[in-house]
Amino acid sequence: MSTLRHGLYLPPFGPFGDPAVLVELAVRAEAAGWDGVFLWDHVVPGAPPIADPWTTLGAIAQATGTIRLGPMVTPPARRRPWVLARQASTVSRLSRGRLILGTGLGSDETGDFSRFGEPLGPRSAKFDEALAVVRAIWSGAEVHHRGEHLHVDLDAGVPEPHPIPIWTAMSTDHPRVLARAAAGDGIFPLAGPHPPAPEELARLVSAVRPPDRPFDVAVAGNASPAWDQPPTVDLGALTEAGMTWWLESLIHFDPLDLSLTVVDAGPPHRA
Repeated sequence: MSTLRHGLYLPPFGPFGDPAVLVELAVRAEAAGWDGVFLWDHVVPGAPPIADPWTTLGAIAQATGTIRLGPMVTPPARRRPWVLARQASTVSRLSRGRLILGTGLGSDETGDFSRFGEPLGPRSAKFDEALAVVRAIWSGAEVHHRGEHLHVDLDAGVPEPHPIPIWTAMSTDHPRVLARAAAGDGIFPLAGPHPPAPEELARLVSAVRPPDRPFDVAVAGNASPAWDQPPTVDLGALTEAGMTWWLESLIHFDPLDLSLTVVDAGPPHRA
């Protein structure tokens, strides 16, 4: 029997820019049988208005009871990691352990970095350093960190009551990216506008999946027959290649009514 889970993946702007709409969407998704709702993390919208993902995730956590949720993806290089650690901890406790922290380098497509004078160059190094600080804070241990970009001194705290899985978005197979991904709890390949081919996904999974612990592989795209022009995606082949989550992508330039129709139709079946 397949263990494939199905989630929704969408931007909190445009028709989804009202946080009340996102909460309603999550409630409807849970009722329709979806396993997760995941929000992009941007500060500059592709289309206004825009909702803050973390505030919205807190509201979704309170309004739902079973679905997984999280940012997909949040860029630690653009956030203060001690604030990110507290935000994630809060949503994890509100949801009673349903949070998944999707992480990535972050995109400047709409100006999330450049419009605020933030350099793009050191994102990779900042990413690794920030994630180390986040994990240290979650452990509850005393933290004394002296890095190239961050200095942190914290007394011992309380360990997280629920494990928070960390997924890593990846668009290349650079050795540093592969090592970062293998150290986490899952990957989210983002190599282009379409899902990777099954053979490409299988090669990537074999390069990063640890042999001794659970590891998720999330793939985004469109497979729902509820779209006006139903796409053809071989979910069976992708699952055989290692996929554990299918994320149905809802986009801000689609009409809201159409997106809600896709949500209400429930997860697509494996081909």
